[in-house]
Parts: sequence; C-alpha cells; structure tokens
Amino acid sequence: MTEEPQVRKRDAAATRAALLDAAAALFAERGFDRTTVRDIAKLAGVNQALLFRYFGSKDALFEEVLARGGREQIATTPPDELLGTALRSMLESDTGRDRTLDAYLRSTGHDSAAGAVRRQLGEEYAKVLATLTDADDADLRADLILAWLLGIGLVREITGKEPLASADPDDVCRLVLGAARTLLERSG
Repeated sequence: MTEEPQVRKRDAAATRAALLDAAAALFAERGFDRTTVRDIAKLAGVNQALLFRYFGSKDALFEEVLARGGREQIATTPPDELLGTALRSMLESDTGRDRTLDAYLRSTGHDSAAGAVRRQLGEEYAKVLATLTDADDADLRADLILAWLLGIGLVREITGKEPLASADPDDVCRLVLGAARTLLERSG
C-alpha cells in the first residue's frame, strides 16, 4: 500500500504575516528601492506571486508595513506615552524592536514611499501628539516633535553620528522627553 503524499495546509494569514515580517526587515535594512519582491518572498519562504496576491504591489506592501507598526503603536499607547514609546522603540537594540522608522528613513528618496509615510505615520502621530497641548498652534508643535523624532532616527541609525549613535537610550529619552514636555505643555 502506498501512502498519500502529505499536502501542506494553506494558511493565508500566516503567509501574509510572513510576507509583512520579511518586508519590514528588508525595508529597514535596505530601504524601498534596494529591496526586491524576490528577496521578500525568499525571506518569507513563499512564492513571490503570493506577495502580489495579498498586497497587489511592492508599494502597497511597503505602505502596509509602515501602517502596521504605526497603527499598532497608536492604538495600544496612551497619547501622553506615545512619544516616549516611539522614541524608546527606535532607540532599543535591534533585537525585537519595531523598525518602522528605519524603513521610512532608508526609503525617503522613493516618492510613493514618502507619500505613504506622510499619510500613515506623520498624520496619525501628529494628530495624537497635538492633543497633548491646548496651544493655538498645537498642530505645528506636534509636527516639530515628529520632525525631531525623525531627525534623531536619521542621525542615530542612518548616519551613525556620535555621540548620539551610541548614546544610552535612557539618557536620550530623559533629554528629549523633558524638552518635549515644554513644547506640548498645557496652559492651564
């Protein structure tokens, strides 16, 4: 008697998650332009046709990678802790940290990628940060904080400029959050 060949169970959710995880890692390491669909599929352990089935395009996958990290952080973090959480996740060692900001910073030259970031990360984070102050220029203050966060990521992760590149995360958080409290303080 011959055995029936075992058919691997299809799991669309697991495949989709594997593609998102692989894309997030590669976009953070290489940026949008230097990451290929083939490399994403290979790292995820799937056929590259599945990337197009689940996401439609590399651009759409990139946008979802950025949105996933940002939306989860916004949804699970109280507004008054959002800046500290985002800053801390950016500063922590590579192991297990959210690398959404790295993916953004390494992909700033790509027009679609930049548009996705402005929509997904910029607007949503700034909207939450603006709620922390009652100043008339709350939106500007929130954008300044967001620009500072992106600048810290750029200098630390992309250019590797010292002393910020090797600074202790606790020291960076203490200094940045202290200054941010002044910018986002309430008048009453």
